[in-house]
Amino acid sequence: MLDPKSRSQSIRIVSRAAPPKLSEVQIGVIGLGFVGLPLAVFMAQHFPVTGFDVDAARIEQLQRGVDRTREVTSDEFAAAKALDCTTDLDALRPCNVYIVTVPTPINDKRRPDLSPLLDANRTVGAVLSPGNVVIYESTVYPGLTEEFCVPELERVSGLTFNQNLYAGYSPERINPGDPTHRLPDIVKVTSGSTPETADLVDAIYAKIVTAGTHRASSIRVAEAAKVIENVQRDVNIALVNELAMLFKELGLETAEVLEAAGTKWNFQPYRPGLVGGHCIGVDPYYLTRKAEQIGFHPQMILAGRRTNDAMASFVADDILKAMRRNGQSPAHARALVMGFTYKENVPDTRNTKVIDLVRALSGSIGEVLVYDPLADRDLAKHEYHIDIASSLPAGTFDAIVLAVKHVQICDLGEAGINALLAPDGLIYDLSSVLPRGASHVRI
Repeated sequence: MLDPKSRSQSIRIVSRAAPPKLSEVQIGVIGLGFVGLPLAVFMAQHFPVTGFDVDAARIEQLQRGVDRTREVTSDEFAAAKALDCTTDLDALRPCNVYIVTVPTPINDKRRPDLSPLLDANRTVGAVLSPGNVVIYESTVYPGLTEEFCVPELERVSGLTFNQNLYAGYSPERINPGDPTHRLPDIVKVTSGSTPETADLVDAIYAKIVTAGTHRASSIRVAEAAKVIENVQRDVNIALVNELAMLFKELGLETAEVLEAAGTKWNFQPYRPGLVGGHCIGVDPYYLTRKAEQIGFHPQMILAGRRTNDAMASFVADDILKAMRRNGQSPAHARALVMGFTYKENVPDTRNTKVIDLVRALSGSIGEVLVYDPLADRDLAKHEYHIDIASSLPAGTFDAIVLAVKHVQICDLGEAGINALLAPDGLIYDLSSVLPRGASHVRI
C-alpha cells in the first residue's frame, strides 16, 4: 500500500475550465472541402472563423474567392467577412471551438482509413487551450469520437476530457451539386460530451441552419444516426440493382417496371446504377467494422455492399452483350463513356465507380475514351491514371455509354448524342439521360 506521501504524488491535479459562452465563440474549421468550406462560409456570417487546410493551392484559390468544388458562390464568399483561410497552424490558436471536417475513406481492403482523422486530431491537439471544444462532422462509427479522437487530443494537448477539454459531434449532411438542399436547408443533428457542451454545439449550429436542429442525447447516438442514413440508401439501391439484373434476364426494362410500381403512394423511388462517392459507398464499411469488433456479423449491410460493388462489372458485361447483339465486334470498336464523377453535377471523382466500368470495358473494347465536362482532370490522373477529356472528343463512336447525368450531357439531347454515334452504333443509357422509349439500351 502506498504511503500518504507517495499517494499524493501520484494524483494528477487537473485545472477545470468551462466551454466558452456563445458570445465568445471563435471557430476553427479543419479541412476546407465539400463539407468544410460551406460550413466555414456560413459560420463566418455570425462568428470569427479561421479555415485551415494543408492544401496550399486550395487556400490560394479560396483567398481569391474561387471554389473549385462549386459549393460556394461569389456572393456567399463576399458575405463571409469574418473568414480567414490559411495553412498556418498558429493562426488557429485564438480559436476556442474547432470543427473537424476531414474525409473518412476506406483503404484497399475496404477497412476504415482513419489516417486523415488522426492527422486532424494531432493538428487540433497542438493548438488546444483549456476550455476548448472540438466538434466532429466526419462520418464515423458509434464510439469513434470518444474512443479514438478524444484520447489523441488528450495525448497531444495535455488536457483532460470533460474537465478542460470537450467534444461534440454533428454529422455533415452536405449534398454536393444540389442547389435546393444546402447547409442551411437541412436539419442538423447535434450532440456534446456534457449537457453544457451539447447546449453550446446546438446553439452554434442553430445560428446557420434555418431548417432547425435535432439535439441527440449522446455523441454515440449522433454518430449512429449519421452512418445509418447512408447504409439505408445503400441497401435500398442494392435491392433495385439486383432487381435490374433479374429483369434483364426476364427481358423486362427496369425503368418501365419502376414507373409502374411508382404509381403506389408509398413506393420508394430508388434507381439502379453505380454507387460510389465518399458517403454511400464508404459508410457501410465503418459500421460493419464496428460490428465485427464486438462480435456481431452483419448480413444485409454487407450483402448490399457486395451487390453494389459488383454493379460496374455487370453493366460492362451488359454493354458488351448489347454490342454483340447489335452485330458489333467490341475488340474493333471505339467507345465513349460520358461522365466520370461519382454523381451528377459535381467535379468530385473520389471513389467513383465509373472507373471500374471504364477498366472493365477497356479490357474488351478496342478504344475507350472518357469525357466529363466537370471532373477534376488532375485528380483523376493522379488517383486513377486516366486521361479525361473536358470537351467532346472528335470523331464518332461505335458505342456511347451515358454514365453520369451532368446537365451539360443532358443538354446535348438525343439529337446531339446521336450525332456522336457511328452508323449502326449503340447508346447505353446507364443514368437515364434520354427519355424512355428512345432508341437506346437501358439498364
